[in-house]
Amino acid sequence: MDQDAIRAYVADACPGTNVVDGTIEIAVGDTFFIYDPARDLPDGQQMPFATIVTKDYPGWDEASNLNREGVWRLNVGVGRETLRSLFAEDATHDATALDRLMPHPIYATQGWVCVLNPSAETFERVKPLLREAYEIAKARVERRRK
Repeated sequence: MDQDAIRAYVADACPGTNVVDGTIEIAVGDTFFIYDPARDLPDGQQMPFATIVTKDYPGWDEASNLNREGVWRLNVGVGRETLRSLFAEDATHDATALDRLMPHPIYATQGWVCVLNPSAETFERVKPLLREAYEIAKARVERRRK
């Protein structure tokens, strides 16, 4: 899988998703998947349900060593229940391992999972997780609009 294929999949499978490329200097090269069908959410409410991160953020998010040539990370916000169902609480994970679904090295406590450079086979495992994250984001936006 490559990043373009993931962007295309999300755009097709998750209607109403705004696929946003990082525009501020620190996020250039990263992608944010935000459920915002009317493209009118205020900045403070534009919470991504998935991201593609292409580099380390020094002093904050360096565990995956994304500064390696060609390495990037797909992150998906599935929620704590799903995260717990996928991984043993006391298990350790190599945050630099490619093509392995694992808890996010920084945001696992908020229910995020990730995979570095997923293969097509691994991405098939991620698709239901992306769908769950999308449904969570969609419900959040619809609650706010009521």
